[in-house]
Parts: sequence; C-alpha cells; structure tokens
Amino acid sequence: MTEHANPEKVRAARVSVWSNSLLVLMKLAVGCLTGSVSVLSEALHSLSDLAASWIALLTVRVSDRPADKDHAYGHGKFESLSGLAEALLILGAALFIIMESLGRLRSGHGPERLGLGILVMGLSVLVNWKVASYLFGVARRTDSLALEADAEHLRTDVWTALGVMVGLGLVATTGRVWLDPLVAMCVAVLMIGASLRLIREALGPLLDAQLPDSEVDAVRCVLRQDPRVLGFHKLRTRKAGSHRHVDAHVQVEDGLSLLEAHAVTEELEDQIRRTLPNAHITLHTEPFQAELRHQQEAHGQKDPGEGAWVRPS
Repeated sequence: MTEHANPEKVRAARVSVWSNSLLVLMKLAVGCLTGSVSVLSEALHSLSDLAASWIALLTVRVSDRPADKDHAYGHGKFESLSGLAEALLILGAALFIIMESLGRLRSGHGPERLGLGILVMGLSVLVNWKVASYLFGVARRTDSLALEADAEHLRTDVWTALGVMVGLGLVATTGRVWLDPLVAMCVAVLMIGASLRLIREALGPLLDAQLPDSEVDAVRCVLRQDPRVLGFHKLRTRKAGSHRHVDAHVQVEDGLSLLEAHAVTEELEDQIRRTLPNAHITLHTEPFQAELRHQQEAHGQKDPGEGAWVRPS
C-alpha cells in the first residue's frame, strides 16, 4: 500500500500525529487540574486535530497510488474525503465546546491554577505554529489537500490557544470567571469558520469542479499558441488530490495524415504537462472543416458553440 506514497508527505503527517498526541495529553491533564473549560476545549480541539492527523497520515499513504483495475482515475480523491472528514470533526468538536461553555456559564464555576493553564497554552502556541508552518510548506510542494487541512487545523489551534491564554490572564487579574467559558465559545466560533472553509475546499474536487481559472487559462494558452491548432472545444478540467485531469477536442487541418495529427496531439499534451504539474491529458483530434460540416448537417449548429475557440482567419 505504501510503495507509491510520497515519503515527504508521510513524514509530515507523522510529525503532526506525534505533536498532537503530546499536546492532547498535556491539555487534558492541565484542563482537569485547573477545571478550566477553555483549556478543556483546547484539549478537545487538539483531540480533533489528532484524529485529523491520523486521517491525513492514512490518506497520504493511499492517495498517490497509481490507477488500478478498480480505480481507473487513481486514488487522488481520498485527499478530498480526508479533508471533508477532518472538517466535520472540527465542526462537531466546536458544537460540543459551545454546549459545555453554556453549561459552565450557568453553573458559575471558575478555573483554578491559572498559571499552569497559561503555561501549557503558550507551549501549544509554539509547537503548533512550528508544525503548521512545516505542514503548509509540504502541502504546497506536494499539492496535498489532506496536509493543507491538517495544517489549517493546527494554525487555528494557534489562534485559539492565544485566545485562551488571554482569557485565563483576564480571569486571573479581574476574578471574572465567566470570561473562561466566553473565551471557549470564541474558540468554537473560530473552529466553525475553519471547518466550513475546509468543507468548501474538499467538496470542489469531490463534485468534479473545474480547475482554477488561472490553470484553465494556461491550458487555453498552450492550445492557442500552437499555429497547427485551428480551434478547440469541449475543454473540461477537474482535480483529484494532487492529480489534474484535462480533456479537450482539438481541431487541425483536414489534410493532415493520422501520423501527423497524432504527433500534434502528443506535442500539445507534453506542453500542457510542462505547464501544469501532475496533469493527465486526453486530447481528441478532429479535422477542422469536416467537423464544422458535421455540426451543421447533423446538429444544425452554425457556430462553434459556447466555450469553443476558433483561430482568427
């Protein structure tokens, strides 16, 4: 299962698992000792991060596997499924934190040993900032949505831990214990925002949304710049994990031989692969004039159609 996995992605996911495991244990222990609902909410946040890290680790060990008999387009969508699962974990944890915070507001019970809570939150900020920066770097280099989602979790944890530090500091200086659950609810709101953003990013590839406009324009530019291409249409793009899929109908001179038309197609596909990393290209070559006649006679279509491009004469 792991022979095709990207070693850099696997190594980054393992770092995230180990760092989150350490922080979960520390925050749970300190949360129980202090009785702080905001520290316990951070422990739960880190627990969701740990689950997300395990999901990311399992995902990156599968998503780079090549196509096989049962998965003709590869396994890249496992990355999107991972991102969606991680987002739902964050959302569930945030809703739980809000419920616990409301209960603490009603009870009026305040935290103790605030210095210990502030210390562990400060350590959490340092560790998560370092690990998140590392994961974001690997995610950019490997185009991994799973690692990007994992890094997003940790970056959110940085800001929420800072908020908890401020809240505990205010409780210590003012004696207003209601600030602790209030900060916890602010943490939950940030978590909900992060989860909704990740859900949107994960659903795009799962629903076969087209590539970003800049990448689609790059494909169009390659086709337009080749003087042998007289027109193209039915350009479609999608993404699965780090794999990009592009297909289009490309029109050339009617008089080209099969070998010549095939050579044009191969050269165009190579050029697109150089433009877009990790791209799988399928181009269908058509005779320009014959295709126009076919569209007019068989379908009554007098223009190339929406999204089509024809080289100016």
